[in-house]
Amino acid sequence: MKITVVGTGYVGLVTGTCLAETGNDVLCVDIDKNKVAKMQNGEVPIYEPHLDILFERNINAGRLKFTTELEEGLTHGQIIFLALPTPEDEDGSADLSYVLGVAENIGKLMTDYKVIVDKSTVPVGTAEKVTAVVAKHATVDFDVVSNPEFLREGFAVDDFLKPERIVIGSSSEKATQLMERLYKPFVRSGNPIIIMDEKSAELTKYAANSFLATKITFMNEIANFCEKVGADVDKVRIGMGTDSRIGKRFLFPGIGYGGSCFPKDVKALHKSGKDNLYNFQILDAVINVNNKQKTALIPKVVSHLGEDLSGKTIAIWGLAFKPETDDIREAPSLYIIDELLSRGATLKAFDPEAMDNVQRKLGDKITYADSMYDAIENTDALIICTEWSIFRTPNFQKLRENLKAPIIFDGRNLYDIAEMEKEGFTYFSIGRKNVL
Repeated sequence: MKITVVGTGYVGLVTGTCLAETGNDVLCVDIDKNKVAKMQNGEVPIYEPHLDILFERNINAGRLKFTTELEEGLTHGQIIFLALPTPEDEDGSADLSYVLGVAENIGKLMTDYKVIVDKSTVPVGTAEKVTAVVAKHATVDFDVVSNPEFLREGFAVDDFLKPERIVIGSSSEKATQLMERLYKPFVRSGNPIIIMDEKSAELTKYAANSFLATKITFMNEIANFCEKVGADVDKVRIGMGTDSRIGKRFLFPGIGYGGSCFPKDVKALHKSGKDNLYNFQILDAVINVNNKQKTALIPKVVSHLGEDLSGKTIAIWGLAFKPETDDIREAPSLYIIDELLSRGATLKAFDPEAMDNVQRKLGDKITYADSMYDAIENTDALIICTEWSIFRTPNFQKLRENLKAPIIFDGRNLYDIAEMEKEGFTYFSIGRKNVL
């Protein structure tokens, strides 16, 4: 099938590459000329595990191409995916200007039947808006489909190639049949393609992300309470997670969620509720608790090292909002860095993938280390913000030798309490006893 993907961010590039991997002829459109030129030369503009292999293979096979021209994209594809940014607006709503702007141009340029697919995460009612905008200019038939993505950064390629489910929101039998044909190779193991109306499909994505954000936030609240009463959140987590009604995933406490999806989607659903005279009281709490949780380590740092951190050098391991990505959007590390800098601290940071993105944002406000051990050399304490696998089993002797004092503030509960006691560290984590 001939497919066009408009937008080459995380969702668009993974979508286009994975659709090409199953033999489709895919053309990706982006307005960024430099980015398109790099992709045409085989450069992957984002870090996502395994994407580079598929990207190179499909470019070489001629199934994956790139252009800056939307008209070329419309001539090419029968199915047009819109994988465009929907950033958070000032009032918390999703900004649809990119989606609706492209939709208007599609209406002006279409010359034959197209299926226009909202792949971006969009509020309920967006398919109607896209339909209305396209219809203002279109002289041919078209259908608009809602097809939300459920891709986890760091696992996006696997999630696309082996989806747990595919949701298609469409009131058109013709469009539905085309979408089912497109996705059939991805569900050979029997996972479902779920057909529903457009509004239900749009809400499904927001509901799923908001529920997962709520689950994380609830566990962080339990962790905070554990510290008050002397309970161990690891034991509580295991006791809860073995209940099949609850499950083991998304129960790990820490310093809050970040990234491009959860923060934006929770706020957008909350705002959509207000716009429709409904108050999501749970989401009120989720947003407020998560904002506070991002700096939950700061009181522990201040209590141990003092309010004034002038003259103190602190190492930070992990800058990305989660491991296996270079994405720093809403990363807790950035909030912690701001708090520490405001108290006069000098900071040295290391992250396997995200340092370039942080340097573009913060410049020389902090120092960027070449390795995890370079970051801790001659520092007063270590703060762990991201649970990269290389941080899980460090050389503790090397840590003790490089740190001025063996002090760790762990925002991801990477280490065993008993082991830290044995190794002689002063150790603070989330929802567990301090090792002093």
